[in-house]
Amino acid sequence: MNDPQAPHPALALDDTVHQRVRLGILTVLSATQECKFATLRDELGLTDGNLNRHLRILEQAELLQVIKGYEARRPCTWLRLTRQGRAALRAEVAALEQLVSRIRTATDPTATNPADS
Repeated sequence: MNDPQAPHPALALDDTVHQRVRLGILTVLSATQECKFATLRDELGLTDGNLNRHLRILEQAELLQVIKGYEARRPCTWLRLTRQGRAALRAEVAALEQLVSRIRTATDPTATNPADS
């Protein structure tokens, strides 16, 4: 079964990353080098204000970089995941995978744990 000495996988979840909108932001940005603010907003179905709020939190945590500039003489904002942001997303996914594995093992006694292989 599970090692009683090991901490529960839920304790590895990062509060900054795990919030659903911020997890969505990091996931979208992980699939590209950079993304426009408007594209990210539309992809996640957010308002400008709501997206801005979450971007500030991620930027303060140094998980993403905000680049402001102009495109065809119009203001534009681009977003990039930092190296720390990619690492934080990988750690979050690993913690979620451990949780899923634990649930499967607990609910299906014939299930094998990939970590045991």
